[in-house]
Amino acid sequence: MATSSHRRSRRPDRRTGRRVPVVTVVAVAAVALLVSLVVAFRPGGGGDDGARAVEPAAGAAANGTPTASPAATASPTSSPSPSSSPSPKSSKASGSPSPSPTGTGPATPSAAKPAARTASGTASSAGRIRPGRTYTGVATAYDIGDGNGACSFGPTSDVMTAAMNTADYDTSEACGAYVSVRAASGASVTVRITNECPAPCAAGQIDLSQQAFAKLAPLVTGRIPITWSLLSPATSETISIRYKTGSSPYWCGIQAIGHRNPLARLEVRTSAGWTRLTRTGYNYFLSEHGAGCGSPIRLTDVYGEQLTVEGIAVRANVVQPTRLQFARH
Repeated sequence: MATSSHRRSRRPDRRTGRRVPVVTVVAVAAVALLVSLVVAFRPGGGGDDGARAVEPAAGAAANGTPTASPAATASPTSSPSPSSSPSPKSSKASGSPSPSPTGTGPATPSAAKPAARTASGTASSAGRIRPGRTYTGVATAYDIGDGNGACSFGPTSDVMTAAMNTADYDTSEACGAYVSVRAASGASVTVRITNECPAPCAAGQIDLSQQAFAKLAPLVTGRIPITWSLLSPATSETISIRYKTGSSPYWCGIQAIGHRNPLARLEVRTSAGWTRLTRTGYNYFLSEHGAGCGSPIRLTDVYGEQLTVEGIAVRANVVQPTRLQFARH
């Protein structure tokens, strides 16, 4: 006699009128349910028959290739970055000159052996102030005194000079730059950057010598909107090198003077090859442990041109001329 576990209920088959075992119907239903579950839970499964498209994230390129953000560029409205070291002299936006610096003096010509051009032509090394760009800001005026400033070039009779705001001064990279400044009236003047204008000078602001400001507007105006851009002017001057007071074969600071274009970096030749020196806010490049002091020097301007200077001995606070100058652009 069959046990209850082997009992099968029967119900009529509507198509034939024959009775079909219930177990068969249950088995068919179970298989159908299993297939439905497999389809529902497989990757990409669901009501779209597995044909769902992957939508790109917001901002992504349509072809799936990531898009690069534009490189950061110099902007007169960006936040200023502090200089890495104190400057011997800074201009003041109020127009009052700062006390005269110590440790630098008038340039003394030297009979150092002139160097020769040995290399040129690399990628651009521009910092905040870039060639071919126009910046907006304001111009103020100050009394430049003897013409010396944070760039440590020393006193000068040139009155067409200016102090650059701290942000665009860019740890002295603006030093020696020739800048064309234009007022809303259309008047313009070319000045050389010899100083830094600290806060409250804002990014984009230039503190002009009183003589330069007067070419744009009456001094009593005090403050005018301007645009300005970098120049690469004609000049008969050549580059000179000066070692800082206290320099020796064991520690030295090196400065380049008279360059047509702003200087992006200074390197010295050491046993390890060309070594880039740290730039200071007072426009000297330091070799803290004496590496490369008295060795050949390589200069790179903001256009990427390189010049190699040889035959310059360590002679503290003496201006040693070369025959080199960066190309005009």
